[in-house]
Amino acid sequence: MNKRVGSGSTVGKALVILDLVADFEKPVRFKEIFKISPYPKATLYRFLQTLTNQNMLQYDPELGTYSLGGRLVRLAHIASLSASLAPLAKKHTEALATETGETVHLAQIDNGHVLFVDKLKANPRVETLARVGMVAPAYCTGVGKAMLAFMAPRQLELALQKQSFFGYTPNTKRSARSVKQELKVIRKCGVAYDREEHEEGIISIATPILVPTGRLLGAISIATSTARRSLTGLDEFRPSLLETSRRIGEEAKFLQLQP
Repeated sequence: MNKRVGSGSTVGKALVILDLVADFEKPVRFKEIFKISPYPKATLYRFLQTLTNQNMLQYDPELGTYSLGGRLVRLAHIASLSASLAPLAKKHTEALATETGETVHLAQIDNGHVLFVDKLKANPRVETLARVGMVAPAYCTGVGKAMLAFMAPRQLELALQKQSFFGYTPNTKRSARSVKQELKVIRKCGVAYDREEHEEGIISIATPILVPTGRLLGAISIATSTARRSLTGLDEFRPSLLETSRRIGEEAKFLQLQP
């Protein structure tokens, strides 16, 4: 194999090395990487150490091999989700944020947790913890409970096993049993509420995004502060929230999006 010539910048060199490791499509030893690397042995080793420390690469000391790390895989997963659901839903979430004047969150389930794939901030005076790419608990967030409620039984059990049930606020439910009781109500009414369970002073109303066949795709929420609205006030947006979810799900049926 011919040696590649990469960028002279630090970031460029790191990306070249990541590309080299990825191209093997299997765990690879240092000498195999060095054989095709455009960098001296000391430089290559230093970058491999740095990338491993940052969890962009994973090193197996027993086998002496490098492979793609969890952080890189997660970033790729986020990019994949953002390239599918977020653009599809954008015009609908923007319209909802404009109509309500509140923050709209778009999320999917990722290994039992909430992964935020978009955020529309209509009101600069209200700030929530959620960021695109951020992972949050499912058991104490509006979007999380909305998705848990519409999972298949086996998927739900696996997801609940991954929850910490940490008490973020005095309102946080701290057991699978109490969450399951609420999920029954959510399945009946179609919406979930965050009653200051993850952040004090922040509430939301959320609903799942389902394709017409009933497959769970994600969830959408309208979030605000208790200084602006009550849960009853948020409930006024329920028809618009449900309609937005329906429209996204209807459009998603034509695409091979995975939850």
